[in-house]
Amino acid sequence: MGELSIAAKITHVPTMLMSEQPGRLEGCRQPAIDGHKEIVRRAREAGVDTVVVLDTHWLVNAGFHINSNEHFEGVYTSHEFPHFIQNMGYQYKGNGALGDAIAEKATAKGVFTLSHKVETLTLEYGTLVPMHFMNKEADLKIVSVAAWGTVHSIEDSRQLGEAIREAIEESDSKVMLLASGSLSHRIWDNDKYEANNGTFTISKEFNRQVDLRAVELLEKGDISTFLAMLPDYANLCSGEGGMHDTAMLFGALGWEKYQGKGEIITPYFPSSGTGQINMVFPVLPLD
Repeated sequence: MGELSIAAKITHVPTMLMSEQPGRLEGCRQPAIDGHKEIVRRAREAGVDTVVVLDTHWLVNAGFHINSNEHFEGVYTSHEFPHFIQNMGYQYKGNGALGDAIAEKATAKGVFTLSHKVETLTLEYGTLVPMHFMNKEADLKIVSVAAWGTVHSIEDSRQLGEAIREAIEESDSKVMLLASGSLSHRIWDNDKYEANNGTFTISKEFNRQVDLRAVELLEKGDISTFLAMLPDYANLCSGEGGMHDTAMLFGALGWEKYQGKGEIITPYFPSSGTGQINMVFPVLPLD
């Protein structure tokens, strides 16, 4: 039987890539990079062979979608930030059987989900940035789940998370589940970005304060309160991808019945107006 071994909420800010390159941003995101490396160290220690990434950079307008290709290869340049991410080569293995099983389980719950094996369906940087740091050896298989839902409910994403857990436990895979997205996500207005040194600041103090409260709730294990505020949090603080990645993550962990406490791996930090963190959640048995 399969096992969900590691679960985490992670950052994927493009400046992590720029942090590796010579220039004024060299080294600026080393704590975030180190956080990714620590998370994957734990995953490898646990025998993980597959990573399911809930990608808030994969936008979908109808239904839920899973990239279940058996092989991923390409050269990626971001349409959003072509000056930040360009010509990034990648080559990874997929776990199509697990992707298919997740879609089947979710659809059976009434959450219409399609699993795709289309060679030209490429990966978005919500998957590629963490894999750049966590899967250097390219030995871990990948399943990428669209987590930027424009007309989707938090409840449906919760149920998709449940389906992910069920499919994993009926598989032959040991899995790391990554909710790849920020906390608050109000990027600086274009004319304010440089004036406010936008790379290292947050755009709204309100967002910072809500982020810090959310992190406090997660760290002390008050998951029910966090989940009660999640829809408004996503709305009022422009949560990345509508925070559907976070709903899926906690759906897989057990939702309000989850009794775990978040462990901060990389402390909260602002980036280009947004709030970021790397945080691991212990996987506990479901009732």
